[in-house]
Amino acid sequence: MLTRREKEIQELRQMIIDQSWKIIQEEGWQSLSIRKIADAISYSVPVIYKHFENKEAIVEYFSKEGFSKLAEELKVEEFDTIEKLRKIALAYWKFASQNTQYYRIMFGLGIPACETINSSEEMKNSSSLMLQAIDDVLTQYSNQHVDRHLKLKTFWSMLHGFVAIDLLSNKEIAELPPPTVLDAVEGFIYTLQKQN
Repeated sequence: MLTRREKEIQELRQMIIDQSWKIIQEEGWQSLSIRKIADAISYSVPVIYKHFENKEAIVEYFSKEGFSKLAEELKVEEFDTIEKLRKIALAYWKFASQNTQYYRIMFGLGIPACETINSSEEMKNSSSLMLQAIDDVLTQYSNQHVDRHLKLKTFWSMLHGFVAIDLLSNKEIAELPPPTVLDAVEGFIYTLQKQN
């Protein structure tokens, strides 16, 4: 059972998170600042620092939350290995379309490096789901002379690139992926099936 003081601390932390998300939704994550959060919840700046070391810590909180949500979306049920990879690509697009602010935070600096992915359980879960789907196709087609991590990076970069293009062109991501995405996924799958 939490003490009254512990409950107040939790409530204040949640208030900081909620207000930060409101600012991100209304103005974008680049506009987020400790001063803005403090003013919005009528507390002093040092109070915010007791809960989050800096703005980057708040952004990291939302990035991890976003990657957790992405991992849930990527857990698609399918026995056919190729169809599963297609569904993962569509689930990735759907996540980006329905969670654009999270996506912007998660990929504010582009595709995370392998070291970054391995340092975050949330990122690792998303990455592992994509890698497993790629592995399954490679295994089915006895294509074991392929650098699976290279293929993962190619797959992720391809999906992210199309999402980024849509974001830059339209400020929002279309609900359904354009034909170019579907074509690129089919081309990618072909490279997994083809033995060198």
